[in-house]
Amino acid sequence: MRTSSSPAFHIRGYAAPEFALVRSEFERNFTQRGEEGAACTIYHRGERVVDLSGGYQCIETLRPWDDGTLTLAFSVTKGMAAAAMAVAHSRELFELDEPVASYWPEFAQRGKERITVRQLLAHQAGLVSAGRSLKPHVLSDYDGLSQILAAQSPQWTPGIKHGYHTLTLGWYQNELLRRTDPQGRSVGVFFQQEIAQPLGIEFYIGLPADTPQSRLSKIRGFHRLALLAHLHELPAEMVLSGLWPASLVSKSVRCLRLDNPAQVGEGDYREVEIPSANGFGQARAVAKVYEVLARGGQELGISPATHEELLTPASAPPHGGKDLILKLDTRYSFGFSRPSRDMAFGSDGSAFGCPGAGGSFGMADPTQKLGFAYLTNRMGFRIFDDPREKAVRDACYRCLKALQQVAA
Repeated sequence: MRTSSSPAFHIRGYAAPEFALVRSEFERNFTQRGEEGAACTIYHRGERVVDLSGGYQCIETLRPWDDGTLTLAFSVTKGMAAAAMAVAHSRELFELDEPVASYWPEFAQRGKERITVRQLLAHQAGLVSAGRSLKPHVLSDYDGLSQILAAQSPQWTPGIKHGYHTLTLGWYQNELLRRTDPQGRSVGVFFQQEIAQPLGIEFYIGLPADTPQSRLSKIRGFHRLALLAHLHELPAEMVLSGLWPASLVSKSVRCLRLDNPAQVGEGDYREVEIPSANGFGQARAVAKVYEVLARGGQELGISPATHEELLTPASAPPHGGKDLILKLDTRYSFGFSRPSRDMAFGSDGSAFGCPGAGGSFGMADPTQKLGFAYLTNRMGFRIFDDPREKAVRDACYRCLKALQQVAA
């Protein structure tokens, strides 16, 4: 609860009258749920019905969050990288059921010969580790990084289980795209040229070096040991497993030697491409991408076959839906998270999206023709359903229900 000595949090932007409840809950995030800086955008049936921001880019300097603010989106970035892969698939650059090695011959070593693109994008490949700490200069050397990735061994038999490829998924996507795109573009460049520019949005996978510091939101993160004080908000099995260096959980996050997750958007890491984690942008950009995909993706040239793949509900791998990293029941396809028992979102199984560390989330609900995004700069500890984001998303669905009742 905000006290009289707390700063005043100003809310800017627009909410259509039918979505006034969303604005109310967004405001309550600042007055009752400890929010410091955030933005929320919702598109519904081609219209931007909510576009709100509030609080501060930096709570220390009290610089307001405004229309030009860019913020680190963490794993919400995975959804934007997945959108790039969907566009590439629509252009027949790869087939989902082909082995990755058919496009990337060096990949065919150490038990990876039969891993398909579909399995890779569904977090089933077992490639959660890079085998070493990856510094920015290594990440910027795509040819060298390709050799490191190709040399990895699966941590489980590919295709029978799944586990969140916390950081590595984006680098494998990047190399697959570089190998199949006639121009050899990285995921970040492909996204800019084929998605961001056509849609007129601002979202970057790896921040351009000339971006003014004054536009960047300051993330309030936490030391990783702080996770131990929040076992009631996190899967305790995941946190405790992460303390053991040889565990899958530890391997999945130790690719980058960071004590604070916010560091993935700082220093030299800021400008290299980490397609699973270091996207910078605006909520309206994320929501726009999802809204376009939810309606069929015509603006991006999404083919009917690709759209059908996006809409098809994800099934659990043969050995069940328990995620070997997150220790939750999860589902994945095409690089997106999909609704599951422990990660429920959207109207039905056709929904797809990606949560981000700290409380951010973006999603498409094709049934409702909806694109939704919530980005925050004050990191919480939940993997999903952060109380701030969930309150706004739930309000959105209450508004949709009311609209449907009126229409009936």
